[in-house]
Amino acid sequence: MKADNRLSSVLHVLLHMIELDEPLTSDELSQMLTSHPVVVRRTLAGLRDAGLVRSEKGHGGGWVIDCDPAKVSLYDIHQALGSPALISIGHRNHNPACLVEATVNAALNQAIEDAEALLIARFKAISLADLGAGFHAGLSERVGHLTLEDMLKRHPAPSPKGTSDV
Repeated sequence: MKADNRLSSVLHVLLHMIELDEPLTSDELSQMLTSHPVVVRRTLAGLRDAGLVRSEKGHGGGWVIDCDPAKVSLYDIHQALGSPALISIGHRNHNPACLVEATVNAALNQAIEDAEALLIARFKAISLADLGAGFHAGLSERVGHLTLEDMLKRHPAPSPKGTSDV
């Protein structure tokens, strides 16, 4: 089963939007993510509906952040993406009358519910501003005085041979 990387991809895009503070086109964002502009637009539409981003039309337009990063949690963004499954472990349901199968499923279900509750609590505790602070701390350790724009100039987006979910 392929991992769902939409949350990671969207967080990546949102941090770029915050840092660059200028509209980014779906094409520019798709190059950053090695994806397709249509997939980017479809995904960002959900974030727009949640009030996290907006699109500006016309020359010089594109996607911009439309929220206070300190007030938006990873959980909010996860919900805006449609609350994709956090854990993809499943269980057998071939013979519901089998006591062994029922016991295994009950144990797995409880463990999965506990793990999801921990993830959700952690997602609620991390804001976009927290991620931005982590980015800046890492940036200053790695490159000192370079800005994100300088880094983008040095490391242009790869050509879109493969694509990601977003």
